[in-house]
Amino acid sequence: QISFGSIFLGKVPVHEEVHRCAGQIYGYKGCIRDFQVNHKELFIIDEALEGRDVENCDVPICDYHPCHNGGTCTSDEENWYCECPKLYTGKLCQFATCDENPCGNGATCFPKSRRDAVCLCPYGRSGILCSDAINITQPSFSGTDVFGYTSFLAYSTIPNITFYYEFRLKFQLANHHSALQDNLIFFTGQKGQGLNGDDFLELGLRNGRVVYSYNLGSGTATIISKPLDLTLNIHVIHLGRNLQKGWLKVDDQKNKTVTSPGRLVGLNVFSQFYLGGYREYTPELLPKGPRFKNGFQGCIFDVQVRTSLNKGFKSPGTPEGHPNSGRSVGQCKDSPCSLIKCRNGGKCIESGSTV
Repeated sequence: QISFGSIFLGKVPVHEEVHRCAGQIYGYKGCIRDFQVNHKELFIIDEALEGRDVENCDVPICDYHPCHNGGTCTSDEENWYCECPKLYTGKLCQFATCDENPCGNGATCFPKSRRDAVCLCPYGRSGILCSDAINITQPSFSGTDVFGYTSFLAYSTIPNITFYYEFRLKFQLANHHSALQDNLIFFTGQKGQGLNGDDFLELGLRNGRVVYSYNLGSGTATIISKPLDLTLNIHVIHLGRNLQKGWLKVDDQKNKTVTSPGRLVGLNVFSQFYLGGYREYTPELLPKGPRFKNGFQGCIFDVQVRTSLNKGFKSPGTPEGHPNSGRSVGQCKDSPCSLIKCRNGGKCIESGSTV
C-alpha cells in the first residue's frame, strides 16, 4: 500500500519538500475547471484545504481576438461585438459590405462576387430579394449556408425551467446524408463567458443518433439515443429533467435516463430559445457542450414545453407560438424555387440561404 500526501494544484508551496527526481517545478498560469482522481470528481473550491493567489476564471471573449479584417472587439459582462471597418460587415467582420444593398425587409446582404449579392431573408420573407411574404405553419430549416450562417428561429426565454421541464417535438429530415451528421435541433443557455457561467440545454443529431445534453453548472450530462429508424418519415422526441435527473425517449425506443454530475440542481439560462440553428456565426463562441457544427436540415414542428407536472404543454414564444426573429426559414414541403420563375432560360438553384 502506498500513501500519498496532499495534492497541489497550480504550484507547490515553498515550505513543501519536492523529490529531486521531479525536476524543476513551475507555477501554472491559466484555468482549471474539472478535476478527477480515479474517476471521482473533486470539487476544486469546496474541498480545498487552503490556497493562495487564486481568482475566479474569467477570460474575456475579446482575448480570443474573434474579429476579422481589422475589426475591434468590444465587450462588457454580458455582451460583445465587433466594430467593423467601413469595407466589412458580419458578426466577426468577415464579409465585404454590399455597396448597394438590394435586399428588402431587413434582410442581410452578403456579396457573392463583385457583381452578385445574396440576401439572407428574415422570418416570414422569401425570394431573391426577400420581397415575398410567406405564411409559415411548419418551419423548414436549410442547415448551414455557404456563408457559414444557420437558418434558425428565436423565441422568448422559456420561464421557470430551473428545476423541471418537459419538451415534445416532431421532426422530418431532409433527404441527404449531411442532415444526420452534426446538426443542432434546439438550444438555450448562457454563453460561458464572464460571470454568466456555462448552464445550457441542447438537443441535436450526431452520426444518426439524437443527442440530449444539459449543464447545471457542475458538469455536462448527456444521453445518446440508438440510431434513428430511417424508414420512419416523421420522428417523435420526448425529453425532460427533474433536478439532476434527465430522460430522453425517441420514437419507439426505450426511455433512457442520466444524472448530471456535481451538486447543482438548477438550470439558469437567460438566452432566447433557438430552434433549428443559432444566431451566432461560429459555434466556437458557444459553451463547450453545444458545439454542433451545422444547423438542422429538414422540418421541425409541434414543439411544446411544460415546466410543471401540474401544467399543460404550450408552444414556446410570446405570444404563444410566435418567434421573435428568424433567418432563412421556409414552409415545410415548399421549395423556394417553386415560388420563383427564372427568366431568359435561367435555372433556379437552392443555396441554403436563399435561391
